[in-house]
Amino acid sequence: MTATEERALDDAIQVAPLVLRDAAKRQKVEDLLEQMRFSAATVRKIQEIFVSEMEKGIHQQPSSLQMENTYIPELPDGTESGLFLALDLGGTYFRMILLELDMGRVVRETVQKYDISVELRIGSGIRLFDYLAACVSDFVINQGLQDVELPLGFTFSFPMNQHSLDVGVLTTWTKTFNCPDVVNKDAVKLLRDALDRRGDTKVNVLVILNDTTGTLVQGATQDPDTAVGLILGTGTNACYFERADRVEHWETERHGEKEVIIDIEWGAFGDNGVLEFIKTDFDRENDANSLIINSFTFEKYIGGKFLGEVVRVVLKQLYEKGLLFESHNPTDLLTPGTLTSDLVSDVESDTVHGGFENTRKVLQKFGITTEEDDMKIVQYVCEVVSNRAALLISICLAALLERMNKKSATIAVDGSLYKHHPRLKGWMNQYISLLAPRHKFKLIGAEDGSGKGAALVAAIAMRLKKRLE
Repeated sequence: MTATEERALDDAIQVAPLVLRDAAKRQKVEDLLEQMRFSAATVRKIQEIFVSEMEKGIHQQPSSLQMENTYIPELPDGTESGLFLALDLGGTYFRMILLELDMGRVVRETVQKYDISVELRIGSGIRLFDYLAACVSDFVINQGLQDVELPLGFTFSFPMNQHSLDVGVLTTWTKTFNCPDVVNKDAVKLLRDALDRRGDTKVNVLVILNDTTGTLVQGATQDPDTAVGLILGTGTNACYFERADRVEHWETERHGEKEVIIDIEWGAFGDNGVLEFIKTDFDRENDANSLIINSFTFEKYIGGKFLGEVVRVVLKQLYEKGLLFESHNPTDLLTPGTLTSDLVSDVESDTVHGGFENTRKVLQKFGITTEEDDMKIVQYVCEVVSNRAALLISICLAALLERMNKKSATIAVDGSLYKHHPRLKGWMNQYISLLAPRHKFKLIGAEDGSGKGAALVAAIAMRLKKRLE
């Protein structure tokens, strides 16, 4: 980064100053939040650490980035035709998707949701996968396709080690799942075995992936330059196309692949302490309030599950220092988890459009009768926290553009935070342009990578399989 570029970045990452009637209070609020603001030098240091962690991960050295090989070496090429299934597992329900493709175009799409009871989510893995297989059979038979060979892409949105395109070993359950006998087991084999026990369909599980990878593949159907998949929802993760000769973790036979999709698993970036220098008192309290302490460090700065909580912690500390809500006792706001990220997006809409309409409604949810200076402070806090999240995402995306060094690269994005936050996309475009000025890029929304994307990856896997026969 040249001195001119660094000055431009320093100017760009400044948020608008807080304007209050009480100048002394304004100064105290700004001083307290200064720890959440980055200089251009700090930005450069974060980017250097991210690049270093990527390099270590890709070479199988200790790193906070998993850099998992997905074994997906190419994207849809427009020849995909036929019927393909996707099973999308990751929450309290799962989805079955049937796609009919004709030369890469979706000509038919059928989706069915199935609930997963608490007993199935925390009990025996055999029972869980038998239930999944029963639902697959139900779906296929209802479509009248029980006698048709159906390739299936399995979206398994839990941390796993991939040993091939169709082998994914669960490392740990997250969210609301805890079936201990599945840990360190291959999820594809468990699903295949459950389908075999039924024997009433001809479903063939060809590939396992996560929603991030599916987002990249789904994005490629909209823009062939797509080279990065990004999730900005409850959590965050990214994947990208890496040169195959750089990838050391490759357990299957190579067939002259030029590139392969790497799942970074960047939610854990910094779990080894490399980002400790940007961690604030607010972040430490946010971490202490989380389900799994000292983990998912990067995600806790960014993800929709945590962004609102960071704002809440800041507001709580401002209140405790007598800088906010002086005539109130905001009991609900003092309770962890009560201020969600969608409310942050609502407040940010006021900052974009002017006024206090949404901010007033948000505070009224907490029983706070609003005063203008208090609303200005709340807006300022939401802006600082959101801006930091956008900058951290952009730092890493710019590093990916530099690493891939493509003539043009499209970043496919999915997730509720990206869709609903009114400023993230604009900030990201601005910051990535400043951080990777010599690389052409664009951001596109790519919905349902975990569904359509998985079916498309099954189509790619089918093509690869035929090529090797």
